Amino acid sequence: MNLGDLFDVKNLVVGFEPLDKWHAIESLIQHLTDSGSLDESQSDAALDAVQRRERSMSTGMEKGVAIPHAALPDLDRVLAILGVVSREGGVPFESMDGAPAQLIVVLLIPKAKKLLHIRTLADVARILGDEQVRKDLLMAPDSQAAYDLLVTASA
Repeated sequence: MNLGDLFDVKNLVVGFEPLDKWHAIESLIQHLTDSGSLDESQSDAALDAVQRRERSMSTGMEKGVAIPHAALPDLDRVLAILGVVSREGGVPFESMDGAPAQLIVVLLIPKAKKLLHIRTLADVARILGDEQVRKDLLMAPDSQAAYDLLVTASA
């Protein structure tokens, strides 16, 4: 999967400064709504679903990556947003390796598309698992530069 097809430049938040993981999730879903990517009528359900999923098991991966996600019944396409945390030290996310998250991807996936859900998570984790990609994203000066990097990394 080319991440250029998954992410939109307007949903790459460089210089993201959440207070904690719950604020990160809420802020990123609000950004999806504000950008017109997520219908406002679905915003509360999306937030609730992602928070419920996060409470059941942390989505903090390894190496500074977190991928909070949920499946929604009334969604017709995958929605993705990436927050690049600029604060040194990142955001505690109860990650598998104990490292704070610096790259936080919220994925909202249509409930009827289970296979797509698994494949999308795997593709995002694989590309963000590359140390150079992570370093370059953290150095990206703006959303366009982050987008260009994701397109190149997943080509």
